[in-house]
Parts: sequence; structure tokens; C-alpha cells
Amino acid sequence: MTTIVTENCLNCRFTDCVVPCPVDCFHYDDVMLYIDPEVCIDCSACIPECPVEAIFEDPISEEHEKWIAINAERAPQLPVCNEKWDPLPGAEERKKKLGF
Repeated sequence: MTTIVTENCLNCRFTDCVVPCPVDCFHYDDVMLYIDPEVCIDCSACIPECPVEAIFEDPISEEHEKWIAINAERAPQLPVCNEKWDPLPGAEERKKKLGF
């Protein structure tokens, strides 16, 4: 099974999802979060916590296929995020634009 963060997280980086994660599989950069597939235990606790519905698990749509590789490549290179932070500036506006 695969759990990924997708484009809805771009320029938002809400971190509500990292709080219930029991294994610290979330990593971050300047624009979004990523899930390390080698650490994630596919518990799905993060999915309902994402306010912009950016997290998906198998089966993943064709639209999100590219994010499997992006998460797998980026996450191990970045610092862990395991606590809730303020979202990025403009995140609330982006959330509204996305329809949430």
C-alpha cells in the first residue's frame, strides 16, 4: 500500500496530518509535506486530518501516480515534521481557492 501527499499541499503546508502519525513519516521543504514510503505504516490516520485533501492511499488515481515517485524521492532528503506548525503564508487563501 502507498500513502502520498499530492499537489493540494503545495504552498499550504498545513501540518494537521502529522499529529496523529505514529511513525514520523512526514518530511517538509519550503512549499509542502512529503511522506516517506519506507517509514509510513499505512495506518491512514493522517488522511482525514488534511484540510485540503492532499493525502491519498492506494488505489491512487492516474492523476496522482507521479506523486508516488515525488514523495519517495524527496522525503528521505528532508527534515522530519512531527508537530503542528502554522501553515505557510497564503495557505488559507489557497484552501479557499481549492474549494475547502
